[in-house]
Amino acid sequence: MSDGSDTNEDLLKRPVPVEEDEVRRGRFRIRRRLPGRRIDKYIHSRYPRMSRTLIQRLIRQGSITVNGLPTKPSYEPATGDIVEVVLPPPEPTDVIPEDIPLDVLYEDDHLLAINKQTGIICHPARATQTGTIANAVAFHAEKLSHGDDPFRPGIVHRLDKNTTGVMLIAKDDETHWRLSMQFERRTIHKSYLGIVEGRPRLDGDIIDMPLAAHPTIKDRYIVPGMPLRPMLFKDAVTRYEVVERFKGFSIVHLHPKTGRTHQLRVHMSAIGHPMMGDTAYGGHFFTARDITGDAQASAEPLIPYQSLHAFRITFVHPISEQTMTIEAPLPQQLQVIVDLLRRYRAED
Repeated sequence: MSDGSDTNEDLLKRPVPVEEDEVRRGRFRIRRRLPGRRIDKYIHSRYPRMSRTLIQRLIRQGSITVNGLPTKPSYEPATGDIVEVVLPPPEPTDVIPEDIPLDVLYEDDHLLAINKQTGIICHPARATQTGTIANAVAFHAEKLSHGDDPFRPGIVHRLDKNTTGVMLIAKDDETHWRLSMQFERRTIHKSYLGIVEGRPRLDGDIIDMPLAAHPTIKDRYIVPGMPLRPMLFKDAVTRYEVVERFKGFSIVHLHPKTGRTHQLRVHMSAIGHPMMGDTAYGGHFFTARDITGDAQASAEPLIPYQSLHAFRITFVHPISEQTMTIEAPLPQQLQVIVDLLRRYRAED
């Protein structure tokens, strides 16, 4: 029984139950009106593991009612209202193992290093999604770390869908935690090979440009220049070095000091040298005909996405504490481009 001293905030967090099935249904009475408190926020306080987006959808579907009647997310509960909630079935949290071939570069009892192929994302957005690296390693390994997300077993870090190269997979939670700490402290060193358009003026430099999500285009990122609040930008630093120059193209090695999404692609584009094939950030498609000048050569794009490969990673083994360097050979598609450039676009 309340002594009348409960605040509205207390009542929001501790509604009085009338009848409740903790698994599938909830039914409770509003003890006191909560001025300014929307029903969707009220339900979220009651079921904090449910997102407000899901709660709003359930309200619109009629799965959440007030006094037996449909309501709106913006409705403010009144004293004595009976709120009833029908919860959706819990989504499965186990990633489905799939027999997807893996190019294993290294493996022991604690971790796995693979050479990720192109065209595959690292983990599912939901348990029923398949065809990801997480599905593949769930089939390959007898055990994997749990991490913070049940849809990312073993996944310590990610590569873009069409970026190839070395990825580390943790088989147990201690390995996952220790590797994550190395990433957080920036003591893991990653090196990428990129084929870029043009010839950078300097043989090497450090690009220090913060990044933010594009305000209108999904899954795109920008450097300062658009009217965004400074707080939306995050520090991003890349060191690059030119290792080979050709007529119209260069091969660069890229060493990210931070790990922002699309960082290398955006940074190289920002200095005027986008990745070959990276049309999202100003790059272009090139054909064998373009590279060789031979009218009889193929007119199909040599690569229809960014020419970027994570070829080396150096880290301290989380259990043995030995420094390790693992390298991944270039995929055939990139090797073909490199061979064509060396043969037909070499400097005089």
